[in-house]
Amino acid sequence: MKKNVLIIALAAFLNAIPAAAWKGNITVNTPKTTVVLRADEGGSLRFSYYGEKLTASEVEQLKAYNMDLNQDAYPAFGQTDMMALPAIQVLHADGQWTLYPTVDDVTTRQEGNATVTTITMTDKKYPVTLKVFYKAYSTVDMIETWTEISHSEKKAITLKRYDSGHLAFPQGDLYMVHMHGNWSAETTPTCEPILPGLKVIRNSDGVRNAHNDAPEMMISLDGQPRENSGRVVGAALCWSGNYELRVNNSGDNRYAHFYAGIDPQSTEYILEPREVFTTPTLAFTLSDEGMSGVSRNFHRWARYEGWLNQGDQVRKILLNSWEGVVFNVNEEGMFNMMDDIKEMGGELFVMDDGWFGDKYQRNNDSSTLGDWMVDRKKLPNGVATLVRKAKSLGIEFGIWIEPESANTQSELFEKHPDWVLREKNRDLKLGRGGTQLLLDLCNPKVQDFVFHVVDDLMTENPDIYYMKWDANCSLQNFGSSYLPANKQSHLYIEYHRGLIKTLQRIRAKYPKLVIQDCSSGGGRVNYGLLPYFEEFWTSDNNDPYQRVFIQWGTSYFFPSNAMGQHIAHSPYWNTGRTTPIKFRTDVAMSGRLGIELQPRSMTDEEREQCRRAIADYKSVRNLVQLGNLYRLVSPYDNQGIASLMYTNDQKTKAVLFAHRIQYLYNLKTPRIHLAGLDPTKNYRLRELNVRVGSEPSPLSGQVISGRLLIEQGLFLPLEKDYNSCVFELTAE
Repeated sequence: MKKNVLIIALAAFLNAIPAAAWKGNITVNTPKTTVVLRADEGGSLRFSYYGEKLTASEVEQLKAYNMDLNQDAYPAFGQTDMMALPAIQVLHADGQWTLYPTVDDVTTRQEGNATVTTITMTDKKYPVTLKVFYKAYSTVDMIETWTEISHSEKKAITLKRYDSGHLAFPQGDLYMVHMHGNWSAETTPTCEPILPGLKVIRNSDGVRNAHNDAPEMMISLDGQPRENSGRVVGAALCWSGNYELRVNNSGDNRYAHFYAGIDPQSTEYILEPREVFTTPTLAFTLSDEGMSGVSRNFHRWARYEGWLNQGDQVRKILLNSWEGVVFNVNEEGMFNMMDDIKEMGGELFVMDDGWFGDKYQRNNDSSTLGDWMVDRKKLPNGVATLVRKAKSLGIEFGIWIEPESANTQSELFEKHPDWVLREKNRDLKLGRGGTQLLLDLCNPKVQDFVFHVVDDLMTENPDIYYMKWDANCSLQNFGSSYLPANKQSHLYIEYHRGLIKTLQRIRAKYPKLVIQDCSSGGGRVNYGLLPYFEEFWTSDNNDPYQRVFIQWGTSYFFPSNAMGQHIAHSPYWNTGRTTPIKFRTDVAMSGRLGIELQPRSMTDEEREQCRRAIADYKSVRNLVQLGNLYRLVSPYDNQGIASLMYTNDQKTKAVLFAHRIQYLYNLKTPRIHLAGLDPTKNYRLRELNVRVGSEPSPLSGQVISGRLLIEQGLFLPLEKDYNSCVFELTAE
């Protein structure tokens, strides 16, 4: 009996002893890079290292020789010096503001081509749990990080800030590159040194988070960044809503910090007990091959790891009706445009805005959004006859929609005025056309409506190949009749959750439907939405001169098979600029090629140049759309030219693009040093898309060693304004 009592007492004593807190190093590895994290027993998660891949011995040496960064990996408000910026800040149910998370457990699991490391932390006094995830790929030097937040307090807690991730760097000659722009002038790179103080990049449009400033950034660790050499970190917040990127120096000026997450302004989140809040993903990479190396990592990750729908596929050459006819859609005109794109060698026709409406006809942008029935006055035989016409020509058919919006002059708004976002007791703020409003995608009924815009079209016309999904409205009316009064601050989040739920439902039923992500041009170019789209509309500005700049900046993070690039009329309506058809076609050929004009207004020369461009593009389409990008001469470097190229993995094929963007008599034209080639191979050059009426360049047909092409470079015939050339290179 005494023995049994002793055993029971001993067991009770052992159970009362708290489990030892986790301690040790945590390594997160890609093929060429390592992140090292660390926790001391009972301590917080520390960020030790991010750089070239380390051995196990080198990881141990980091702390042993005081070489690790030893910074908070996911800084919590109140845990350390109040001067440090937090990545997370919560208000507990009892009014306490601070959080002291310590590492309890670390696990790993395999997920496809990646290893997912999960670090579980709990507060020392409050039942709040943080799970920080790092997903590292074995196929590309990319890491994703995100955080799950949960708790079991008796009442709800308030999330004041909830960043997706944080990176730390030793201070040095650091530079940042971020993207600024607006409608028709997207993605202008801004390069600046990281100086003392705090730099904040944010977007609060509510719907379109890539206009004004974009949710991506590069940080050069080796001084002013270069395209093809030097260590550069790239990071992208994979979120479609408002965001905030922060860069700052530590108080002692020894470290620089990068934070990324949902913008906390007007976005406090009420987290109920046992609810799990998951932050968006922050994807990041490190390359020692400069900014182009960062781009190649992001492009490969997007194409092959699910961040671009059908990302490993090439896209078809299309004609879009918008700039050719605007709202003046009719059956005969659409038939003519289909005949024209077929004759030029294209593969897809897309009917843009203006095809729908019953009670209200869509003749301008002030009415009819929401009424997704065919306008029988314009199209008496419906969409079906257009689809049949396309199939008879051997091309595909696509159609435009803008399902997230309504106009006040629409049957939808008349029937469901409660379906739009609106502020209680206030007048509606109206957008495009003086009548446009955003639907309340927080509401499941609205989500169902938006799903059926796509589903009804596909059910009635199952051979539709392509949809252009537009979004031309900001979130101007901050109010949801669906969300409860105490959770109106969830609106900026719940709108995008509702959108993504809807897109997931569409993708589950129509996984092969090609959908373009358009939003007043490039307003929604982000990795929050691209897993549900095949491509995006890069900009509403089709002026080829400005497109050289826009496409350059967009390529920093996004692959070419996702970038819609169209040949347009000249002079161009937006800028008044006149450019030759050879220049227009060459610029468009460097991404997903398309045409956006009225073919019946083209000259014979323009038609023939387009035929030639399309035929030659098809011969290198796989290389352009799926190849490895090397940016060679930046249009922002004031050398008068811009040049880039694509190579295949084997370095046996390449295609080179070069454009004259400024010409002054006696202005020095730089040699273009190629990259991504095998210096031991010889390459035969073939000029593509030769200007109608001209002979190919003397370089066409020549065989030159890879070493000379890299080290000596090419002097290309770019001696006049808007001269341009495209060369295919084939190893022999």
